[in-house]
Amino acid sequence: MDLDVNAHQHDLLSLCALRVGDASVDWSLIARNAQTPDDLAALLDGRLREDSRTARKNEPLLQQALTDLDTARHRVDTELTAARKAGARLVTVLDVDYPANLRVIANLPPFLFYRGELEQRDARSIAVVGTRQASKEGLMRAARMARELVEHDVVIASGLARGIDSAAHEATLHVQGRTFAVMGTGIAAPVYPTENKDLAQKILDGGGALLSQFWPTSGPARYTFPRRNVVTSGTTAGSVVIEASSTSGAKMQARLAAEHGKLVFLIKSLADSQPWAAKMIADRRAIQVTQSSDIIDRLGSAADIQRASRQRRQLALASL
Repeated sequence: MDLDVNAHQHDLLSLCALRVGDASVDWSLIARNAQTPDDLAALLDGRLREDSRTARKNEPLLQQALTDLDTARHRVDTELTAARKAGARLVTVLDVDYPANLRVIANLPPFLFYRGELEQRDARSIAVVGTRQASKEGLMRAARMARELVEHDVVIASGLARGIDSAAHEATLHVQGRTFAVMGTGIAAPVYPTENKDLAQKILDGGGALLSQFWPTSGPARYTFPRRNVVTSGTTAGSVVIEASSTSGAKMQARLAAEHGKLVFLIKSLADSQPWAAKMIADRRAIQVTQSSDIIDRLGSAADIQRASRQRRQLALASL
């Protein structure tokens, strides 16, 4: 399917492409303030409807940057050309099919480029994550967890990294489950890590999806992977961490998921071996998992999650 971009979507992307020197308007701020066409029009007029410290800081930057809107539109056209060549599509906060779980977090991205299909059942998803330097036992636990969750119609998300992420994606595909990968690069950039190029294609061939919150041509960078963790947490109902040290990105995702108000699950072997995990459980910011039913019993239906997302969006719009 071709990448069709309407005028509102193009305007939103152009706002994200605005720059003053090395500075740009906070993308999450744009996303929170661009939930309707009227909101978008206000942004294009240099006005932020949100009353916050971030908004007050960014509004003068927005107004200054809008004086060079044509340059931003040219950047958008270049990126859209790359996305089309990659066979990607676009969904934005203005669209009804923007992921339900992602819409309700404060640091949501204004857009996602994706390959494959987005489905409503993705609302009932769990991110299975962990370290790149996984042990044999960790890889086995990730695969078993993914398989057991799939048996209960749970969609498996992860970050396409080597180690735990790859084991979760592979195990899901092996039992014909649905999985989507949140990428740390642009949708038109080479798959990172390169060793997972074939896995990315298998995800697409298996009916899953690849998602990216970055400009299509963006390559891997130090800042992209922490941001990827935000979306991996945000697009799911919860995260289960299999194996992670105190410096692992999976620990960051557990923290982000707790901040997002999502379910955070830490398996018992992790809690027994990592003080940070034990503390999250002791502080009641995470739930210790001994079996997959500890997760399944706490998940609502995809329809329930979609309904809650719509209600929270209405409340958020009313508060602007």
